[in-house]
Amino acid sequence: MSPYVVTLLCMIVSFCICGIPFGLIVARTQGVDVRKAGSGNIGMTNVARTVGGKAAAITFALDVLKGTVCVLLSRLVIAKLCLGGNWALTAPQQELGWCASMVWAACVLGHVFSPWLGFHGGKGISVGLGAGLGLCWPVALLAFAVFLIVAIPSHYVSLGSICAAIALPVWAFVFDFTPQALAPTVVVAALVIWSHRENIKRLRTGTERPFSLHKKS
Repeated sequence: MSPYVVTLLCMIVSFCICGIPFGLIVARTQGVDVRKAGSGNIGMTNVARTVGGKAAAITFALDVLKGTVCVLLSRLVIAKLCLGGNWALTAPQQELGWCASMVWAACVLGHVFSPWLGFHGGKGISVGLGAGLGLCWPVALLAFAVFLIVAIPSHYVSLGSICAAIALPVWAFVFDFTPQALAPTVVVAALVIWSHRENIKRLRTGTERPFSLHKKS
């Protein structure tokens, strides 16, 4: 089968799966609609602020898992249908590595523009990490390390996320992604930074809220 057709189908499925708003679902089990609380975002940070650490951890795990599963299964499907089962050829350093990289991008886009929430969603960090683990785990972990190095001492998750987004295509370049596989990482990095535009304004004016956990009274 044509790798273009198979990749497109994998992208559509991954977009829909990664659009599942686990943050909203988890928070609702605790009686909270995160769209109407805190920042109104469905991601882990707002869940932590409005519901608590346990709910945030569950949200993070589910968002990471959906990205990882989608990319790994897509790579298996692409390898099986287009490459005679040769999994190695789906690596982003290989000629058809762009296929897996495009699926990774679809995972992030699905979370940011959730088809289940009127094409509104989170900011793509957790699912980007999970999908990245399925694409090229060293690059994903190094970008996540940048996030931790910045977010922990500053207490600003948004700042850590922006720095991780900037670092992502840099690490992808260092790890020899082909130009075709590198391009989606640049586009998604720009998208993640764009999704943090309001956070950037608040960081510049000193009004951004530092990370905190919801405490029950």
